[in-house]
Amino acid sequence: MTQQMPSTSTQLDCAWLLSEPGVTSPQPDMRIAIGGDGRIEAMVPTDQPAGGPRRLALPALSNAHDHGRTFRSATLGAYDKPLGSWIPFLGVVPGMDPYLCAATSFARSVRHGVANLMVHYTRVQGGMPFVDEARAVARAARDVGVRIGLAVAMRDRNGIAYEDDAAVLRALRPGIRDAVAGRLSAKAVAPAQQIRQVDEVAQMLEEEGLAGQVTAQYGPAAVQWCSTPLLEAIALASADTGRPVHMHCLETPYQRAWADRHHPEGMLRFLDRIGLLSPRLTLAHCTHARPEELALLAERGVTIAVNTSSNLYLKSGIAPVAEMLRQGCRVAMGLDGTGIDEDDDALREMRLAYMLHRGWGFDTTMTRKQLWDFAGRHGARSVSGAGAIATGRLAPGEPADLVLLDWERLDDDAIFADVDPMDLLLARANGTHIDKVLVGGRTVVEGGRVTGIDEPQLRAELVARALAALAADGAHGQWLQTLRALAQDLAPFYSEGPLGCCS
Repeated sequence: MTQQMPSTSTQLDCAWLLSEPGVTSPQPDMRIAIGGDGRIEAMVPTDQPAGGPRRLALPALSNAHDHGRTFRSATLGAYDKPLGSWIPFLGVVPGMDPYLCAATSFARSVRHGVANLMVHYTRVQGGMPFVDEARAVARAARDVGVRIGLAVAMRDRNGIAYEDDAAVLRALRPGIRDAVAGRLSAKAVAPAQQIRQVDEVAQMLEEEGLAGQVTAQYGPAAVQWCSTPLLEAIALASADTGRPVHMHCLETPYQRAWADRHHPEGMLRFLDRIGLLSPRLTLAHCTHARPEELALLAERGVTIAVNTSSNLYLKSGIAPVAEMLRQGCRVAMGLDGTGIDEDDDALREMRLAYMLHRGWGFDTTMTRKQLWDFAGRHGARSVSGAGAIATGRLAPGEPADLVLLDWERLDDDAIFADVDPMDLLLARANGTHIDKVLVGGRTVVEGGRVTGIDEPQLRAELVARALAALAADGAHGQWLQTLRALAQDLAPFYSEGPLGCCS
């Protein structure tokens, strides 16, 4: 007989339950009871297969590094460009409504199984106070139903490349130099003012009742883009307030060369000396970190957000995940607004990372437990800090953060009854198999569609506004040509100049 379930619970039946992938065995024909507080009350076997759709239930995923962008790289004309020449294209579309941008971006993530999403946020609309733009982003997270970490982007130097703007401008053709000098050069904003901006965002989230949904964070862009006084101010503020810090680090070989040139004593040792390395810090990428640096990050409890697809897309490299795990680092999965098909598909991202880093031949360098820590558990900490709500597992008392996949479609060529559902999940599952997503017990995706917003309508509105803004901007065509020429000029600056490391 089926065990008695709480009478007031929402109940979900599944053909298979992966309560803690890589740790516990798959359980067939299970019923999950969810209480009014959004937590799991019970998980019990049923006495017969449930009627209706047969589904595979598993914990929701986390994306430990992203930016909340709507328009994808190929749309912007930035496909096949390395990071250094790709970045300027992010400004090719005029400022758009921040709610529309955030809501459509978040919807794409949650449709693909993400409950916890890190957003290193660079503003998209310059015509309003930043705190109002952050309010729009936070409300978008609330409406879509995803938890986000909102790291306010902070920088004060090297606006065009990884060196002083004057030096970079001298390396450009005169016409390109004149066109980009005013638009891309770094803005000198005092550290105290940038810290105050994060304080204002945190206060707004409290006043709006959104602090449980959105975690305010300090978002230094990277060491090459932040002065020492700014980084020192962030380290001090984080220690004083307990707020997390989210920063890019050693993403490209050119950033590695910059770090060695400007911090011969060791860039991560420098960050440690000023107090920035701590369990509150997440470093995105670390693609070109060395073993001794990874050992230091593990010792300090830093989380590393590895962005496999993004690093491949931008020709940045393959992160040494096996070495990170060997050193004891906390490693989390990030999509960085990309995904292998520009679709934010977290299941595909998990599979790609596993295939790259699980080991060759009979060697195992990433276990399935480590994979699930990577894809589900550790990213929640990057998003919400040490007090993260999500745990990456399903059990009574835990938050009801679930993804339910259409089992009939996933297992559409079944001939053996004893195939491990985890094998099928890792071999072929993708976002098109997702039927339902719950975050904190709230159904945020049903039948593959986001429930809290009309995603197709909002996306159509955003595209229409972008087209109208571009049509009204008579200088846009020339600016796009300038960016293309800038990409050409930056190539020899990086490869043949003082940062040349790949020739």
